[in-house]
Amino acid sequence: MTSDTPFRIALFARWPDMDFNQHMRNAAYLGASEDCRMRFLAERGFVMEEFRLRKLGPVVLEDRLVYKKELRLLEPFQVELVLAASTADARRIKVRNSFVRESDGALAAVVESVVIWFDLEARKAVAPPEDLKAAWLGLARAEDFAWFE
Repeated sequence: MTSDTPFRIALFARWPDMDFNQHMRNAAYLGASEDCRMRFLAERGFVMEEFRLRKLGPVVLEDRLVYKKELRLLEPFQVELVLAASTADARRIKVRNSFVRESDGALAAVVESVVIWFDLEARKAVAPPEDLKAAWLGLARAEDFAWFE
């Protein structure tokens, strides 16, 4: 069953997240996106040990970052996660993280990531097991969600 609500985590802009222009740097946005995805998976029972036992891992093929507004040092924000696209078997998915400032609700940035599932023994892309597929396909969908062919 698909959720109506994006998965969310609360974070704040830390000192090591800052760039020379005194706002959050691109690598920090990518790291926060990864943290959000891993917390989503962990809350559904997919912790690192589970992936090790299944000899399965996610591989990010592509990240796209679009800046909208600044995030400054110590500024709290929410990271939202939705499913933007998927193959029917969830072998390849696109997830979208939206960064929303808590102070005014402004959209600060959007990160879209294309992810595949990788069999760590066979060293190839695979469809995820049914329970992992169900977790991803149950994630709230973006308004412009599309199926990959």
